Amino acid sequence: MAKLTEKLVLGTVQFGLPYGINNSTGQPTKENSLAMLDFAYSKGIKIFDTAFAYGDAEKILGEFCRSRGLSGKVKIITKIKAEIASAPDEIKKDIFGQFAQSLERLKTGQIDGCLLHEPEQIRDAGIVNVLQELKEQGLVKNIGVSIYDEADAIYAVGLKEIDYIQIPYNIFDQRLDQTDFFRLAGQNKKTVFARSVFLQGLLLMPKDRIPPHLAGAKAYLKVLDEIINKYSLTRMQAALAFALINDGIDHVVFGVDNTDQLVEIINLAAQAAGHDDCVKELKNKFIGIEKYIISPNLWKK
Repeated sequence: MAKLTEKLVLGTVQFGLPYGINNSTGQPTKENSLAMLDFAYSKGIKIFDTAFAYGDAEKILGEFCRSRGLSGKVKIITKIKAEIASAPDEIKKDIFGQFAQSLERLKTGQIDGCLLHEPEQIRDAGIVNVLQELKEQGLVKNIGVSIYDEADAIYAVGLKEIDYIQIPYNIFDQRLDQTDFFRLAGQNKKTVFARSVFLQGLLLMPKDRIPPHLAGAKAYLKVLDEIINKYSLTRMQAALAFALINDGIDHVVFGVDNTDQLVEIINLAAQAAGHDDCVKELKNKFIGIEKYIISPNLWKK
């Protein structure tokens, strides 16, 4: 098995926007963001996840790659913003225009991956065909989609054009384990990226800091704490191991607010393989958690 740290992908949404329910420090400065990118690269993280919609994140990533001479040495995956023109003759113009802006911000002529940020769009052959054109023109090596639920995941895994699928996956969100998704992804040679492994920080929050609209999560966190305490693990250790140990997941996307978190996550990822007994107990323990808890897009902002 490859080192589990090699599965890590640094997400950059925090570098462009204040993000996450457990983020008390706000958006890092550009200097701090560049320092975190430097540290991640020095520790072997060579894949970075970003998006057109992440504020200045693409620009910061582009500056990092250009100033450090890393073009071609790292893989960058970005996402097309959710709002795409609906008229067939406008779709290509819109997507190519957006993507050109992303390449300009990223200071490169080609990137590794381009994903749709709105999963429903993979059902539009016109949109998928335009992504294929980006690939055929050598602007991107892989195309894919970021999904939110089981139906979209199963649909995406059956599309021959799709290379990359980014899924929500964490201790509280085991929905895809209850489907054929991982088997089909392996069979169809899709590369699977897991995001939201900390459920945007909810899995790491002290129970007394849970906001009222997510109070229902407290009971589940209590059960989680009872299990991980038996193994002398922290929630962060358990959450990382849960995603990293899954053989059906090729990469785990994570975000950080500061360098201390980055150091901790990289160190804990290196030890994750030793926590398989805890992961086995966590599997199937949190089936059917209410969607308003496991879907950050439904949280009150």
